[in-house]
Amino acid sequence: MIIQDQPDVHLTYCLNVHPGEAWEDCFRAIREKTLAVRKRVAPGKPFGLGLRLGDMAVRELSEPGKRDAFRAYLQAEQLYVFTINGFPYGRFHGERVKERVYQPDWRDERRREYTIRIADVLSELMPERTNGSISTVPGTYKAWARNGDDALRMAEYMTACVAHFVELRRRTGREIHLGLEPEPDCFIETTEECVRFFRELLFLRGRDHLARLLSCSTAEAEEHVRRHLGVCLDTAHTAIQFEDLSETLDRYQAEGIRLSKIQLSAALEIANDETGRESLRVFDEPVYLHQVRARGADGRIRAWPDLNEALGELNQEPQGEPVRVHFHVPLFWRGNPPLGTTASCLDDRFMTRLRTGACGHLEIETYTFDVLPEEMKTHDVSESIAREFEWVLGRWAE
Repeated sequence: MIIQDQPDVHLTYCLNVHPGEAWEDCFRAIREKTLAVRKRVAPGKPFGLGLRLGDMAVRELSEPGKRDAFRAYLQAEQLYVFTINGFPYGRFHGERVKERVYQPDWRDERRREYTIRIADVLSELMPERTNGSISTVPGTYKAWARNGDDALRMAEYMTACVAHFVELRRRTGREIHLGLEPEPDCFIETTEECVRFFRELLFLRGRDHLARLLSCSTAEAEEHVRRHLGVCLDTAHTAIQFEDLSETLDRYQAEGIRLSKIQLSAALEIANDETGRESLRVFDEPVYLHQVRARGADGRIRAWPDLNEALGELNQEPQGEPVRVHFHVPLFWRGNPPLGTTASCLDDRFMTRLRTGACGHLEIETYTFDVLPEEMKTHDVSESIAREFEWVLGRWAE
């Protein structure tokens, strides 16, 4: 839905909250869940979709018959597509995902080809005069990156996608941009690491690779990279690293890095004491990674790759330190002491920056609904998502 004109700002939610890998599963979720959300938050108005298409679904939707049928459905229901989550390639619900969510990563040509397929589908579905965003893995899982050759290969595969996006724009007039989504324990996990990757790899080595692919000047190639490659800023991921959201926006703007999409999300937060640690145990579940960060009085950040490991060691850390956990919780949830959330990081400064056009694509992303503790699932998923929309719109109006 468009929540602001001049500059245009679109707000949606990510359909990765709904289980399903086949296209028919995705389509059913739109019919049965998304329309219920739209009925509550934007009745009778055009409503944008944040699709999540794994490799199976995007291959199926690449078939002209299915794509044309879906396009007709969009028109009939006043729906439109402007962003796609291209992060999870394979299964994302119902079984152990953990670090497999990053496979194949950007060292693998399958990630490049999958992203190109998503771009082709998006270019066929998105409305005219609307740019399209795709969010993706921030390179690879940090433990898998072996040497500088890996980083160079990732940059070259990403700029190969840019070459395809440039050709799509020339042929169809549709502008598509890819957003790398920094995440704890990934090759790109902090703002500084992201800036360094763009500055040292994408704006130099990647630019030169693109110039060869398109037979253009390096100046033109760099312009293409800056136009079609950017960042998907997930507010929970940024908060987990104890980074200030507004300062992060400023840094990307100063570096000329495009904000492709902002995912509005909140993570868990406690003070490190026995009661706080015990309150986290119910969130230790087997499907997703729940990276943990604790900040000491000296500003030093201690890290754990998953919640179960942190729970075994946090009692050895200084008491009272803030601890943040990569477990997305609904934006409207106020917490339940000693449990809190990082929703407060989406403060007035940050919302003001969004209203002034820092990014035109906003996406609510609380994919963990199915693994939330039962006492937090007091409403069905559609009502929970609608309440998150109402929270965001309320903050926007303030």
